[in-house]
Amino acid sequence: MKKFTTAFLAVFMVLGLALAGCGNSGSDDGSNENSGSDSDSSSSESVGEKVDYTITGIDPGAGVVKNSQKAVEEYGLDKWNVKTSSGSAMTAELDKAFKNKKPIVVTGWKPHWMFSKYDLKILKDPKKVFGESEAIHTVVTKGYKSENPNAYKFLDQFKMSMEDLNSVMLSIQDGKSKAEAAKAWIKDHPDKVKAWEKDVEKVDGKNIRLAYVAWASAIASNNVVKVALEDLGYKVELKQLAAGAMWSAVSKGGDSGADATVCAWLPITHADYQKQYKDDVKDLGANLEGVKLGLTVPEYMDVDSIEDLKSE
Repeated sequence: MKKFTTAFLAVFMVLGLALAGCGNSGSDDGSNENSGSDSDSSSSESVGEKVDYTITGIDPGAGVVKNSQKAVEEYGLDKWNVKTSSGSAMTAELDKAFKNKKPIVVTGWKPHWMFSKYDLKILKDPKKVFGESEAIHTVVTKGYKSENPNAYKFLDQFKMSMEDLNSVMLSIQDGKSKAEAAKAWIKDHPDKVKAWEKDVEKVDGKNIRLAYVAWASAIASNNVVKVALEDLGYKVELKQLAAGAMWSAVSKGGDSGADATVCAWLPITHADYQKQYKDDVKDLGANLEGVKLGLTVPEYMDVDSIEDLKSE
């Protein structure tokens, strides 16, 4: 009996130690094994390993894609590749990553509605592969000030902030029509619209033609301008064109061309067109500052520069 009791106590002590060991296998704060989707085993992985060394891009041939491919070379990101798709496919991947709080690297640019919807950052680019910051300018046909001083004054005073434009783009993205989004923004920002209209007289059906490119930012800003000018009595025609054709139309003016554009990206993106048509147009300066392109990641990622993507 004594031997049996001794054996029983030995087994009991072993079981007790085993259970104690299991109880301490979790974290000291009592959290269980499901605390967080990224386990400790993945914390040692590099950013590249976590995203399969992939930069999620947009259409092949787009300027931001070309610059991203150049960045891969310039920064020695040997294992990395730029996966081209489309703007909508890129933002769909971004949305999926955010919902699961997963890392992702995309080709990004401001202005874009995704900067209003998600907490994002453009990675520092010490080698300036993506160039300096740009601005969006208003450009009118040469001689337009004397032909239509009233509309010229409005266009010269037109300004939007990055936050303003992103909010209009996001409204359109979320389902509002272009006109609805523009009207809603104008209704909510009477002081800003009043500044555009300072000393501008109302007219009765005078024509004005605006040329723009089919970019989300240009669609948003041109529809805002269209609604504001229509409120002043103008009959506004929007002409959607390719970038080169847009500049050409403004240089021609008149019925066959366009009076102005409020979406000229300078001094980099549209530099060649500005040089080609500089004698036939007038640049009224920036209507939106801080335009920027670059590799973009969620704020929750612990990476701040393109250099941080390079594997050790």
